[in-house]
Amino acid sequence: MYKSALTLFRFTLAILLTFLIAANVFSQDSSRVYKLFEIVVSATRTNTPSVEIASSITVIDSASIAQSNKTNVLGLLRDQYGLSISQSGGPGQIAQLYMRGAEPGNVLVLIDGVKLNNPDNPANSYDFSNLPTDNIERIEILRGAQSTLYGSDAMAGVINIITKKGDGTPSYFLNLEGGSLNSYKGVAGTSGSYGQADYSVTFSKTGTDGIPAADEVYGNTHSDSYNDYNISSRFGWMINPGFKLNAYANFNSGKTGLDQWAGPYGDDPTYADYHQQGEYKAETDINAFNGLWHQDISFSFMRNLTRYNYDSTLYNPVSSRSFYQGNIYQLDWQNTIRSLQSQVVTFGLSAAKENSSSSETDLSSEYGNYISAFPEKDMNTISGYLQDQIKISGNIFTTAGLRYDNYDDLGSALTYRITQTYLIGETGTKLKAVFGTGFKAPSLFDLYDPAYGNPGLKSEKSNGWEAGFEQYLINSNVLIGVTYFDNYYWDLIGYNSNYVSINIDKAQTYGVESYLTAELSNAISVNASYTLTNLINKSPEDENFSLIRRPKNTGAITFNYNFSNEADINFDAIFVGKRNDTEFLFNPEIYTFNPPQTVQLGAYTLINITASYSILKNVQVYARLDNALDKKYEEVWGYGTEGRTGYVGIKLNIK
Repeated sequence: MYKSALTLFRFTLAILLTFLIAANVFSQDSSRVYKLFEIVVSATRTNTPSVEIASSITVIDSASIAQSNKTNVLGLLRDQYGLSISQSGGPGQIAQLYMRGAEPGNVLVLIDGVKLNNPDNPANSYDFSNLPTDNIERIEILRGAQSTLYGSDAMAGVINIITKKGDGTPSYFLNLEGGSLNSYKGVAGTSGSYGQADYSVTFSKTGTDGIPAADEVYGNTHSDSYNDYNISSRFGWMINPGFKLNAYANFNSGKTGLDQWAGPYGDDPTYADYHQQGEYKAETDINAFNGLWHQDISFSFMRNLTRYNYDSTLYNPVSSRSFYQGNIYQLDWQNTIRSLQSQVVTFGLSAAKENSSSSETDLSSEYGNYISAFPEKDMNTISGYLQDQIKISGNIFTTAGLRYDNYDDLGSALTYRITQTYLIGETGTKLKAVFGTGFKAPSLFDLYDPAYGNPGLKSEKSNGWEAGFEQYLINSNVLIGVTYFDNYYWDLIGYNSNYVSINIDKAQTYGVESYLTAELSNAISVNASYTLTNLINKSPEDENFSLIRRPKNTGAITFNYNFSNEADINFDAIFVGKRNDTEFLFNPEIYTFNPPQTVQLGAYTLINITASYSILKNVQVYARLDNALDKKYEEVWGYGTEGRTGYVGIKLNIK
């Protein structure tokens, strides 16, 4: 597999060199101009053309989402460069995202500006297992330290999800899908506008028998089912040309079957997770002085409720009932001033409150009853930020920003970020460089857990830089890019011999991201990428610290062919290289685990194929084949993954 990864790397470099040489041909046209580029929001918190942005950013738009026919966001992120995914089992099981080798809790996840990172999670990370693609207009993937604009949890980057806005004549749609593992999904919704009001509402229901969460290769046989429903809505009302009200509401609820642990003897038909999460936001959109001063004032609320139940089984004599709750309240005021033609100034204030609580009751006739509780704890934050975007001569773009965060119990954090973009119009070349700092506040669990918490913890910190280029060719229908990144983290939270949280760990991640996108014709498009990520443990004094589940080599190729706008086929190949993990092997003779061991998970390649056909103007049928080669692999040691699965569906749209 190492040779395969090396070959892929050399192949990517060869492509890049070929296009660089070819660029000289196009450089003869000094009047060359860039095509219209999409507008992105997350990189600057303002509407900015992507060509002006130095940060590495990818947009998954509504067309790409529709072509993939994937039902969850997790599937859309698997083939994106700089990202890797680990899921502890099949559908509905915990799924974590790593960006540029950083921890999952160092990636901020937003939906319509509402923070999704869970405060009742020990690492404040987000679980992607229950996030469907329903009602999503676009996903922006922003890589690199973003604490200057987004504060804590954005040390490695941001995943910004934007839902659909209703527009025009009211429309209605229905999507029905079924397939392997007795899986089904139904989606129904409506969107449109009436006068000065717009709306978009979607409801979906998903279910599957699933697979054994603890891998069946170790003798586990009980399939862990997954059932979930989701409501997503967005409403807007333009009161006058300078004042608009927006409201967003998303709600998710379901049940997932779980197993006690990975590997042998993990089966547990009684173990289940009952989850609910809602995100709500009210926003005013104000334009003054003919659009020179724009204000966004918003209040958002996120709530996560999770309950775990299991009864005693052959290898686990304990019955347990546990409950977790986390809430985030946030008030934001953002201002954007465009008083100068070549300058955009953005500044804002934010006040946030996070709280969390949990309780667990273990019942056992052999060992007696055990009750533990994490009493409700709060964390309050006041933040302010300032950013200046400067354009010079139409081809030089500089951004500088500064942020101050103050926590009621932790003190303060000051972060900054500088970016530089330089466009060479004659050759269609974009040069870019970024330097930024980041921080992550300790979680409520790490601070206040009665057994393992430490109120004296400091915030984790980072600095990092990246530099690279993008080359546009053939009237900007082809784009190649290479970015080198280097990030250093310190004061990372680890654990002492008594498993109490302490600031001990340091780490470095560095590597190269290369990517190619090509619209070869109106019918054919190709995307390819390769990422090399190096991970270094800089804290040898902590023997337990390990950068696990992050591959050194990843790559992906996506090919799409559209037949006269009636039929479409999408081919997706994803390569994931070897990576380390920790083996916790259960010993049934002594009813406990052997000492943890470091193991290496094998490399794998997945092939996914989707095809669709419009049988009528408003009716489309499609089929999806995932893991077409039936590859056996593990993303987390001891947990199962789906083999070859197939699905068919129908989409109906009415206007």
